[in-house]
Amino acid sequence: MVKYFHLALTVFLASIGSLFSQQSWIRINQLGYTPQSIKVAVVGCQEDREVTSFEVVDLLTEATVFRSKQVTTFPAYACFNKIFRLNFSGFEEEGTFYIRAGALQSPPFRIAQDIYDGAADFLLNYMRQQRCGYNPYLRDSCHTQDGFIVDHPELEGQHIDVTGGWHDASDYLQYVTTSANATYQMLFAYQQNPQAFGDYYDAAGLPGPNGIPDILDEAKWGLDWLDKMNPSYGMLFNQIADDRDHLGFRLPTLDSVDYGKGLERPVYFVTGQPQGLAKYKNRTTGVSSTAAKYASAFALGAELLKDHYPQFCERIFAKALETYAFAKTDLGVCQTASNRAPYFYEEDNYIDDMELAAAQLFRHSNDPALLKEAIYWGQLEPATPWMITDTARHYQWYPFVNLGHYLVAQSADSLGRAQFISFLKQGLEAIYQRGKANGFLRGVPYIWCSNNLVAAALTQARLYHQLSGDGRYLEMEAALRDWLFGCNPWGTSMIVGFPEGADTPVDPHSAFTAVYGYPIDGGLADGPIYTSTFNRLIGLKIVNGDEYAPFQSDLCVYHDDWGDYSTNEPTMDGTASLTFYLSAMEEEWPNTYTGFTFYEGAIIRADTTAKTIHLVFTGGEYNDGGKYIRQVLNEQRVPAHFFFTGDFYRQPDNQSLIRGLKADGHYLGAHSDQHLLYAPWDNRDSLLISKEQFIEDLRANYREMA
Repeated sequence: MVKYFHLALTVFLASIGSLFSQQSWIRINQLGYTPQSIKVAVVGCQEDREVTSFEVVDLLTEATVFRSKQVTTFPAYACFNKIFRLNFSGFEEEGTFYIRAGALQSPPFRIAQDIYDGAADFLLNYMRQQRCGYNPYLRDSCHTQDGFIVDHPELEGQHIDVTGGWHDASDYLQYVTTSANATYQMLFAYQQNPQAFGDYYDAAGLPGPNGIPDILDEAKWGLDWLDKMNPSYGMLFNQIADDRDHLGFRLPTLDSVDYGKGLERPVYFVTGQPQGLAKYKNRTTGVSSTAAKYASAFALGAELLKDHYPQFCERIFAKALETYAFAKTDLGVCQTASNRAPYFYEEDNYIDDMELAAAQLFRHSNDPALLKEAIYWGQLEPATPWMITDTARHYQWYPFVNLGHYLVAQSADSLGRAQFISFLKQGLEAIYQRGKANGFLRGVPYIWCSNNLVAAALTQARLYHQLSGDGRYLEMEAALRDWLFGCNPWGTSMIVGFPEGADTPVDPHSAFTAVYGYPIDGGLADGPIYTSTFNRLIGLKIVNGDEYAPFQSDLCVYHDDWGDYSTNEPTMDGTASLTFYLSAMEEEWPNTYTGFTFYEGAIIRADTTAKTIHLVFTGGEYNDGGKYIRQVLNEQRVPAHFFFTGDFYRQPDNQSLIRGLKADGHYLGAHSDQHLLYAPWDNRDSLLISKEQFIEDLRANYREMA
């Protein structure tokens, strides 16, 4: 299925100056809404204001198309003194609209069946940009000398080839903890929603299809690296490099950090014991969390890639069995290692990893003993702890969603199915209860990487609904989804560059952007963090000013500034974890333009599989031939489409023809008002007019048609 993005008809209706004088705002999902979905906008007030009704207005015609008094009032939250939720779910027309509530006006948004078209594939832009080894974004290679072994009793200092994988975030460390999870998440997304993914890039990440969906190419990149990091039974590595990497922004291809062996970087052996080569040590207690993550990624990869890489899949399935067996030899968590600073991934649970590995292996082998083990592990941890406790240390309860519960619910008998569905509900109910009293329905804590937790909650909510049919959490799910796309205190999407034309992060914590001006489209930013946490983190600074200053609060902050690594640094695993949810939305609301030909986001040819010809006529300055065209169409009883400029509609000499075409039942539409030239003929990717000029010209055309 062809995936392209439609340029949303968005207009920034207030300047930065008026932003700071304004005291109430309407927040919307900038990506838009599907016609039958839950649709809610949020009014946040920093003044004494009441909202009792609102209306939906067509952006182009400026006609009110929907009125409602379905308004719910909420008390103070974050930066707002009062919040109102405006529910317009009953409005199901497609088009581009804005909401008006008294003097307040929202940014424009689309309602359309195809708003999720290509969304999950868009995230893969960031994954390709994060590749280590050959980087297709830079078309160059980095870290080709990785690495030398550390913490091994016999192989200390020896070279091992572990080039590949992904850089974890904007630094260049690499962790099995996050990489194995990211690999599994992408494989799971494809397994559940295969029709949502296209093939536009080859295995190296370069433009051009290779017969394999791009998300499987990306997962294979991760599996290749995991294969290297597990050369044999019991020989598992967990990490490349450490926080000595944090010596300033540079491209990965220019990385010259010296760990004592030239350009080689340390590769940490899984010891099952606390690790750290300098002052700071982690609290590792075993090998299970890492080994089991290997197992689940290998098992699902072997299942999904076997038609493309049969020998490779035989090898990694054997490793899946081995790593799961090894995980049981030293039960405990395997944390990442720090060096100069006290920050590391403080994973404290391994039970969820064991459950997922056993459940995934059962799906592949149908061995009832594995299902029994998966049930055993799952019953030990019914709910992912952060969902219940509302707090956590950095990556303490990871992965943030337990997909093992979903697999067991699918595989167990009716009693087991009901039990594991109830486990999924426990976590969602805790989030729901915390969030139901605030206007954003947000019950997810503002801990570091809070957007990753939002993605996890969305995933669990969607899977729970698929299994149970229970609609209790659908509005909460919609609110969390809307949050990521701008229905939040700051009014910004949390995904770099998406949706196009909207308010999205433009100054992320990344050398690619901050130093070199390269966009890192598709990356999911860390997201807002508790203000108290922000104030005590080391090395944070706001470099380019805080455009969201009016929306910061004592509760939480978010900064679109490269100096804030705590809220505006995209992460590879968080981005990968969103592929399931966005692909699920696309499969639920598939694009109806199948078979259409697109160019630069616009339809240039209709469905080539249907034997239908669409006759299209345009008119601007001249009307010669109009009467004859109308006559022939009537004689042949053929309907056609006419797109006239405003100038054409205004001409008195054209009125008879226009009325006649309308009476004949032909479609009359808008071309533009004054036939503006949008782009130079010899430079099609540059604009000659502003977005505001485009919208106003089109509006003028519609006014002439009224």
